[in-house]
Amino acid sequence: MSNKKIAILGAGNLGVAIARGIVNGGITKSSDILLTRRNLDKIHHLEREGFDVSSDNKRAKGADIIFLCVQPKQLAVLLEEISPILKSERHLLVSVITGVDLETISAQLSTEVAVIRSMPNTAIAIGESMTCICSENATPDQLKEVQAIYETLGATLLIEERLMKAATVLGASGIAFFLRYIRAATQGGIELGFDADEAQKIAMQTARGAASLLIQEGVHPEMEIDKVTTPQGCTIAGLNEMEHQGLSSALIKGIKTSYERINSITK
Repeated sequence: MSNKKIAILGAGNLGVAIARGIVNGGITKSSDILLTRRNLDKIHHLEREGFDVSSDNKRAKGADIIFLCVQPKQLAVLLEEISPILKSERHLLVSVITGVDLETISAQLSTEVAVIRSMPNTAIAIGESMTCICSENATPDQLKEVQAIYETLGATLLIEERLMKAATVLGASGIAFFLRYIRAATQGGIELGFDADEAQKIAMQTARGAASLLIQEGVHPEMEIDKVTTPQGCTIAGLNEMEHQGLSSALIKGIKTSYERINSITK
């Protein structure tokens, strides 16, 4: 992919994170990446990093892979603008727009172009995103190219489009759910006598360690839980009390409620 030209249309925080991940991962050079935004004052500084900065979305004509990173309400105007310059044999569109399905994008194009839909989360800013990807008309090689880009920014998973809303809840909204647990654990630590910054440090690193155990060992959570819980010990007492208070049930209900909401507000 080193000779590929990439355009990121709508270079906000997410678009810039993708661009930097591409460069840091050795996918291509910053000089081969076009970043566009209506307000150039927000991205002019990126020229110092070697990126090509412009307010002209039609310059994406020279790119091979075009990321659509605008807000949902701006998408129709963007697609109308770039549709005349798209070539089916060259261009690949990658959408990161929440709640917009593949059919909606394709229906607004005058040329049949391969479209990939992706759903990263905010941890993309530090290269730790969980990004789900789907497509109906991209080739296996095109999917591999996009996966390679996102794998410089975390982990990826190819899914069916029918699961994209669920992926949004579990992977994107899920960041907030885990952060709320860390906040609650911090508050519990303060009650036990720690200063707030000390309690948060312990909670954060413990959460990181728990996730890392599962990632590196490839085991079920209960296997690691069993290693910590001893007969009549403090861990099992705390776990049982949390379950009596509805911890797992509340988490599952929260995830399902988020899913019901996203179904009511998106196509």
